Amino acid sequence: MVRKRNTRVGNRYLILFILAISFIACKDDPKPVFLEEELAIIEEVPEDIYEFGFNLNDYVVKRDTIKRGDTFGVILERNRLGYPKIFHIAEKAKDSFDIRRLQVGKPYTLLCSKDSLEQPKCFIYQPNPEEYVVINFNDSIHAYTSKKPIKYVEKVATGIITNNISETLEEQGLSPRLAYKMADEIYAWTIDFRRLQKGDRFKVIYTDKYIDDTIYTGVHNIKAAFFEHNKEPFYAFEFETDSVKGIIDYFNEEAKNLRRAFLKAPVKFKRISSRYNLKRRIAVYGYKVRPHKGTDFAAAIGTPIMATANGTVTKSSYTRGNGNYVKIRHNATYETQYLHMSRRNAKVGQFVKQGDVIGWVGMTGNTGGPHVCYRFWKNGRQVDPFKQKLPEAKPISDSLKIKYLDFIAPIRKQLDAITFRDDVLEETLENKNNLISFKD
Repeated sequence: MVRKRNTRVGNRYLILFILAISFIACKDDPKPVFLEEELAIIEEVPEDIYEFGFNLNDYVVKRDTIKRGDTFGVILERNRLGYPKIFHIAEKAKDSFDIRRLQVGKPYTLLCSKDSLEQPKCFIYQPNPEEYVVINFNDSIHAYTSKKPIKYVEKVATGIITNNISETLEEQGLSPRLAYKMADEIYAWTIDFRRLQKGDRFKVIYTDKYIDDTIYTGVHNIKAAFFEHNKEPFYAFEFETDSVKGIIDYFNEEAKNLRRAFLKAPVKFKRISSRYNLKRRIAVYGYKVRPHKGTDFAAAIGTPIMATANGTVTKSSYTRGNGNYVKIRHNATYETQYLHMSRRNAKVGQFVKQGDVIGWVGMTGNTGGPHVCYRFWKNGRQVDPFKQKLPEAKPISDSLKIKYLDFIAPIRKQLDAITFRDDVLEETLENKNNLISFKD
């Protein structure tokens, strides 16, 4: 009770003191001084900034990227941490994260003490934009992997082709990845995007992906699409056919698979970095013709490589040019080969099913970056798989078909309700003309 009374008395004197200063200031200066403004300045504190689960205001924050020659120990020693302490941290953290896996070019953050020593208290490594590894040695030593918050935003887009689909999307400020996904993932076996007609049109429901609400990482997936090519309609709806393997296909409104018996690509997260090209010229070789008889899919090291169709493994080996590779015979007509693996996961004579993991993306053999070179044989001759009229994929089962049709019903309704952009403009112009006529 005595302590509380003393606190009240102290506060009363503090308020009287501030009022007295304000009164004196007003007497010397004719301009009015507002007590509220004085107090606001006194009480102003820096706003908390949180990242990786830490309040950055509590630390000196140092950011950099892994340079050639950098190791966990070198980085910490460079920042005034002794080697015995570094060794102790590495030993404690090794069960949660292998510090030898730091990759050149990847960002890291050091949270250091807010004093003259600025000693590191926490090391945060980002192997990709989504994930981060925390090695915290502020009090006790512990390491863990976490993910930044991810937000998916559903959007719609429409367009009418005047030249090509990329140009149509660019005019609207939309991601060119939409064109890639429609051309190479959805309609690859149905529409030849190099021969689109002027007046062809499309509408698409897709999802954009954001990390930390602000970092845009591009188009995540296409939920549904409608493409009118040469006056013929083509619907496409995304549907997971195998939840165990995570196989997702696109089907039309009648549950017919839009792909063929082969998967479009041997990896799920990819981009085509080099296509099949018999007339390819490379600067390194003096622009001489060096045929490329495969399709290169760029992907991160460790990305699973899948068999694109059912078949029997005929080769699982290593050569200087191919690196680790696997070759599969699918039937009397078709064979496929997968090059530059970091590791193989298939043995000669083994029967593999479509979607089975037969290895992981690497950089073995003659390669300038992480990718899988996918090669395709028809009757013993290497060909471009995207130019082949391949057999259709197995039809969806009757039980799954019912589930699929129920699943797409509301999505098709949503897709059909989307008005083409040019139709909206035309309708607006027509209404405007009708209004002018009415006024006349």
